Amino acid sequence: MTEPKASYPADLRYSKEHEWVRLEGTVGTVGITFYAQSELGDVVFVDLPQKGRALVAAEELGTIESVKAVSEIYAPMSGEVLEANESLRDQPEKVNADPYGEGWLIKMKVTEPSELEGLLTAEGYKKYVEEGGH
Repeated sequence: MTEPKASYPADLRYSKEHEWVRLEGTVGTVGITFYAQSELGDVVFVDLPQKGRALVAAEELGTIESVKAVSEIYAPMSGEVLEANESLRDQPEKVNADPYGEGWLIKMKVTEPSELEGLLTAEGYKKYVEEGGH
């Protein structure tokens, strides 16, 4: 499958579980990658955490359901949920249509900014996926 060039934006960091984070100050916006949504197929439901929930990096924060399967979503960094993307309740397909834009999942207050260093760059994530990283 040939993926669009913009499928791994350089301003994001990526987890090996196929989540991304965009850090702006202490606020991280989190979603799933282009690769993840393409592997899942059509997203039909997203279960996201409540505002105020504490998250620990690499622990489950919610689930995403597609026509193929239900998959866990993991926190790429530790912090506290500030906001969940409520529009996904009625329009979960935004995750497929715009995974790095309107299809974002949560915004969080990051409590361990140093964890960003443990995440992959766009180039590193692209290489991970091309080498069969699952």
